[in-house]
This record gives sequence, structure tokens and C-alpha cells, in this order.
Amino acid sequence: MNRRVLIADSHPDGAESFALLLELHGLRPVTAYSGPDALAMAAAIHPAVAFLSLHMPLLTGLEVGKMMCEGMHFPRPRFVIALTGDGSEKARVSTRDAGFDHHLLKPADPFEILRILQALDEPMR
Repeated sequence: MNRRVLIADSHPDGAESFALLLELHGLRPVTAYSGPDALAMAAAIHPAVAFLSLHMPLLTGLEVGKMMCEGMHFPRPRFVIALTGDGSEKARVSTRDAGFDHHLLKPADPFEILRILQALDEPMR
């Protein structure tokens, strides 16, 4: 099973801390700090899950997520997840319309993240 996870956030400290949490649970996270870097990394590693901050430079996480969900340049990750400080209804509708699977608010509950990631072990429907 693919255990690669992409974490894209313009704040390196937050991305790296989140990566350490995921490593402790047997996942193989990689980090990117801009939208273009997130797309390049996703094309290189084909992650099972992508956690995207919505506010990144050059390309927003919303734009990156939409491209990932459309499977334009590489296979779509099993889960595309917004990890953001924007909990507005407008942001939630935008991520849903772009094809995101989840919209989590920072700081996200680690138990909610692990619950979502446990679904990686379940067969796809």
C-alpha cells in the first residue's frame, strides 16, 4: 500500500512538525512550501494523501488541489485534504467544489487526521 503523504504549507515549521507526527504513525511524508513545489512533488512521488494549506505562494492550495483532483498530470491521491485556518462556509464550498475530500481547520485534531488516514488500509469503493 502507498504510504506516501504530501504536506504542502508555506510555513515550514508547521509542515515539518506535522510530518514528524505522520512518521510516528508509519507514513512517509514529504513537504513542499509553495503550490508549484507541491505539484512537482506530487508528480514525482504519487502520494496517497495530500494535505494542502489553502494560502500558499504562486499557486494556492485550492488551485493545486483542484489540479490534483482532476488528475491532470499524475494519478489523483486517494485523499486530498485542505488543512487551513479558513473555516468559512465560502472556503468549505470552494474546497468541496474543487474535489477535496476533507476540509480540516488548523490546528487539526490529530485523532481526526489519524481516523481519516486509517481509511488508507480499507479497500477503495
